[in-house]
Amino acid sequence: MAGYRLLARLGEGGMGSVYLTRTRGNQPAALKVIRREFGQDPDFRDRFEQEVRAARRVQGYHIVPVLDHDTSGELPWLATAFIPGLPLDEALRAGPLPLPAVFRLVGAAAGALGSVHAAGVVHRDLKPSNVLLGPQGPYLIDFGIARAADATQLTRSGGFIGTPQYMSPEHAGGEQVTAAADVFSLGLVAAVAATGRHPYGDGAAITVAARIANTALRPPDLSGYPDALRPLLTRCLAADPGERPAPADLAALCQEASGHGPRDVGGWLPDALATEIARRERAARQLPEPPPAAAPPPPGHAPAQGPGYTPTEVAGPHRAATRTGTAPPPPGGPQAAPATGTGTPPPAATRTGGRALRVVLGAAALVAVAAATWTVARAGGTAAHPPATGPTKGSTPPEHSATPDGDAGYQVVFKDRPFALHSPAAAGTTSVDLDVPRAETQVQLDDSPYEILYEGVSGIGLEFKTPMGRSTGRTARACQEGARADVLPGQVRREELNKGRTIHVGTLLCTRTTDGDLAMMEITGMTPNAESGMPDFTTKVTLWKKA
Repeated sequence: MAGYRLLARLGEGGMGSVYLTRTRGNQPAALKVIRREFGQDPDFRDRFEQEVRAARRVQGYHIVPVLDHDTSGELPWLATAFIPGLPLDEALRAGPLPLPAVFRLVGAAAGALGSVHAAGVVHRDLKPSNVLLGPQGPYLIDFGIARAADATQLTRSGGFIGTPQYMSPEHAGGEQVTAAADVFSLGLVAAVAATGRHPYGDGAAITVAARIANTALRPPDLSGYPDALRPLLTRCLAADPGERPAPADLAALCQEASGHGPRDVGGWLPDALATEIARRERAARQLPEPPPAAAPPPPGHAPAQGPGYTPTEVAGPHRAATRTGTAPPPPGGPQAAPATGTGTPPPAATRTGGRALRVVLGAAALVAVAAATWTVARAGGTAAHPPATGPTKGSTPPEHSATPDGDAGYQVVFKDRPFALHSPAAAGTTSVDLDVPRAETQVQLDDSPYEILYEGVSGIGLEFKTPMGRSTGRTARACQEGARADVLPGQVRREELNKGRTIHVGTLLCTRTTDGDLAMMEITGMTPNAESGMPDFTTKVTLWKKA
């Protein structure tokens, strides 16, 4: 993207996807690519330009600065400094923070808000996922960006831009939002961080937002919160913006309560969280250097992978998977390509069904993380990495003819094809396409062809891009029913994968694929991977299509 090489996918949010890259000075950076529906709106582009320019003026401690941005291309983007930290919402899945850590967290965030407001910027989307717990303390991210979306009045699920559960009453009520709204949101973050409970209760996002908007008539019940924290919450959650404390006053209150200043962050987190943050810091340092871009093809030879894209080889003999090519070898071993009588290899077969090659904008090549690869189990139990090709869409592999599965009106495309899914090392992501089947370790700007992402540094674990359910049988009918009736959450995180309760040996995962087929992945083995902290899987994949 605009000269930045995308090294790894870090995560995804309501505004777009975030990738790890390096600046021209070889410093790590996070590049956020804005969602296409926002980027196609001219009003959003204008506001985004204004807001990011303002955000680039923000400087201060506990601030993740904006380094670069562009609104002129097809997909707007911005680059910030990279903090190898743990988002607060992820940290809270292990339970609330100790009260001293909450005061230090809020004090540092309040100091950062002071810097944001001094630059004339209002955050407008302060929530746990926008607070990073880093090696040097907590940091604020994404300040001011949500305003660009608000100004266009674009609606998303629930009808809100931003996060309803962390809005101020004036924001939830559609009134003018000032810097005091950020203080209200920080009070909500403090309450949740200390207890795991939201002051306005549980429920749908719109329901919680309605309660927040009604604060003047019905303030939240704070009786169940720690005595030492209650005065802070009462002031921050005042219905009248003028009664809320200024960030500097809030920071001073937290310093008095904790006995630590905003830069005193040594040993402030529980050991388990500190260990996870250190692991992510190591993982970010272990990313491979990007290989040099491939030379352009000779005159008269069009690149096989489409304009602007050059496949990247993984270190060693393994190649990154691409979207075109010849079929993989059958279990008996690699076969020689048939002669064409011209001395040139046969043309590459392409997949049909509306799934064209993705064109990666700007960069000449993407980086594949070498250790994060899929392997195909071959006859005799040994594993080999797949070639950069796969069967074409609609073709029938040689080992299985298309046969009917009469109880559901499906035909078998292939059955029990063995795959080994290795957990991604460092900050890697493996993208899984069950229709072929195939996996790619290249960073993807578009997840649309894939059913599964296996993600490393973010701690997400397995992320399902299509609804994934568990089947009780191995027939197409049972798979179809499982995909509908026993649907898993969209993410199965690292810690849950390691426990082996949601997904274990014998689990039959079923989904309707992005090509409209029916796929089953049977988990036949799980092996701990000490490097990634997540298991390696051996699986068998079966694919059906409508008869």
